[in-house]
Amino acid sequence: MALLAPVRHGVSSVGGVLLAAATRAAAAVRPAAKPLHPSGRIRQARLYRHGLNPPLGIGFLDAPGVDEVVVRESRAVGLPQALPDVQGLALRVPVGDGAYGDLLLASTGWGKVSRFVLTVSRTTYGRPMTTLLPYRTTAGPLLLGARSVGHATVELSCAVGDGPWRHFADLRLSELDADPSVLDERGDISFDPVLHRVPGLDQYRWVERLREPAYDEARADRGES
Repeated sequence: MALLAPVRHGVSSVGGVLLAAATRAAAAVRPAAKPLHPSGRIRQARLYRHGLNPPLGIGFLDAPGVDEVVVRESRAVGLPQALPDVQGLALRVPVGDGAYGDLLLASTGWGKVSRFVLTVSRTTYGRPMTTLLPYRTTAGPLLLGARSVGHATVELSCAVGDGPWRHFADLRLSELDADPSVLDERGDISFDPVLHRVPGLDQYRWVERLREPAYDEARADRGES
C-alpha cells in the first residue's frame, strides 16, 4: 500500500491539471461565470433524513432530521435540452451555526463499477447520480447516490466502497424557486464541496488534489479569490 501512495499522488496531480485545462478550455469556448454547469434551475427542497441502523458513525447519515435545503439542477456542458448531457445535482445543506455544506452529484451508473463512471441523459433524473469520487469517513471510502423514485421525490443513499446502497434520506423538491437572499449578484449559487464540507464527510487528499486546480480555475474565471 505504501508503494501505491506515490502513484496515487502522481495520478491525482496529473488528473487535477487535466481537469483545470478542461475548465479553461470550456471557459474559452463558452465564456461564462461557470465554465462547467453554466446554468441551472435553483429551487427549494426539503431533506427528510430517517437515518441508518446500524449506524456508520457519520452524524449527517445516521441521525434522523428534516433540513431545508437549496438544490441546483444543471447540465455539465450546457448542451441544448434535446441532446444528452452529463446531469448535475447540487445540494446545499445546513450544518449548524449558520454554516452549510455542499454536495455535488453527477449522472452515473448504479452498479459496483458503473457508480464511478459518468453517463449522459436528456433529463435531470433520467439516470442515477453519485458523488463519483469517494469521501473519507470513519466507515471507509463512501459514495453518496441519488435516484428519482417518483414525482418530485429523490431517494438519497450511501455506499461504502462497492458495497450495497443504503437508503438514508428522501429529497422532496419544491416547485418554488430558491429565496433570492441565497443567490449571488448573478442570481446563481457557486457550490464548492472543497470549501464547504459536511462534517464527517472528509475529502481524501488525492481527491482534493484532483479537484482543486479545476475549482481554482473556475473561481478565478468568476473573479473570486
